Amino acid sequence: MIRAYKFLLRPTARQTAALGEMLRDHCSLYNGALQERRDAYRHASKRSIKYGDQSAQLKEIRAFDPERQGRWSFSSQQATLRRLDKAFQAFFRRAKAGQTPGYPRFKGVGHFDTVTFPKDGDGCRWDSTPHDRRTRVRLQGIGHVRVHQHRPVQGRVKTISVKREGNRWYAVLACDDVPSEELPPTGAVVGIDMGVAHFLTTSDGEHVANPRFLEAAADELAEAQRHLATFPKRTRQRTKAHRAAARKVAKLHGKIRRQRADFHHKTARALITDHDVIAHERLNTAGMTKSPAPKADPEMPGSFLPNGAAAKAGLNRSILDAGWAQFLGILANKAESAGRLVVPVDARNTSRTCPECGHVAKENRVTQARFQCTACGFAANADYVGATNVLNRAGLALCAAA
Repeated sequence: MIRAYKFLLRPTARQTAALGEMLRDHCSLYNGALQERRDAYRHASKRSIKYGDQSAQLKEIRAFDPERQGRWSFSSQQATLRRLDKAFQAFFRRAKAGQTPGYPRFKGVGHFDTVTFPKDGDGCRWDSTPHDRRTRVRLQGIGHVRVHQHRPVQGRVKTISVKREGNRWYAVLACDDVPSEELPPTGAVVGIDMGVAHFLTTSDGEHVANPRFLEAAADELAEAQRHLATFPKRTRQRTKAHRAAARKVAKLHGKIRRQRADFHHKTARALITDHDVIAHERLNTAGMTKSPAPKADPEMPGSFLPNGAAAKAGLNRSILDAGWAQFLGILANKAESAGRLVVPVDARNTSRTCPECGHVAKENRVTQARFQCTACGFAANADYVGATNVLNRAGLALCAAA
């Protein structure tokens, strides 16, 4: 199986400057390739430029600019051009499907944060100093960068990506042939219902509290964003205070993101350890968090009726803060490694169906937290009812598959 490992880098001051220059030059290469594609299409010939055409020019580009483009790995520059090519492929695919196309845009230096080395040993080398007790990764043009390796790497290292997050630098390894770590069977099965009041509720009646990391840091984040808003949005060069304000906002968002990921990993690990089969709702988080469409007022042209956008915005913020999609992805990955089974089921009417008599009605959901069947009178916590129905549907799905 394939697994990714993410490690914090500890570069020196000189290496940090070199890493920044590497991102700057790859960003310049990306933008230059994008401009070439735009100019070629705007020409009367309507010529279409592909990845192969631009990759063939790299040798000349590196020879013309040895101080910048010539410093870095040829393979990493090819990966940057492939990144642009994938953006165009996705653009054409969306346009053909009738979706919002989203034409590829130029990247600012502050928004180009990743450089990929497609093969270990080609422009980069993982564990480049095996004789030293400290792990290092060697990057062409930068040198041996110390790595804070907090866990062992298993399998064969295929690709290495260098990523900047705020003031931190990370190495992301994609490893193949990673052995699975199957856990002993427990004989237990469970259904889970995702929510906002509780992060999740199991069919055993257990509630996992929603930590609400974004809400906890809302005041500090709002103050930092208000301070950042006092500076001009578009300027050729930011002042020292402007850069410090932007770093403060990025630091807070990074902390919230790491807290949320840590919570998701620990919660998923607990479920995987205690159960052989885990059933969950198949959720379309992107559709659930869409803003409501405006309602035009027929009596007053140019005016709009209330559409509940403010209340929906608060619900959307809570759903995104909970991070259901990220959690379910982590759960699926951990289950594959541990030899467990994760079953997604249809989420429709799971909280409106009585688990005792099967009666389905909107009126069964008395409040957000209380369920009472209008047919048989069965009453229970609404999230527990949802988790129970998810488990029942998973059993039917597994029987049908068998």
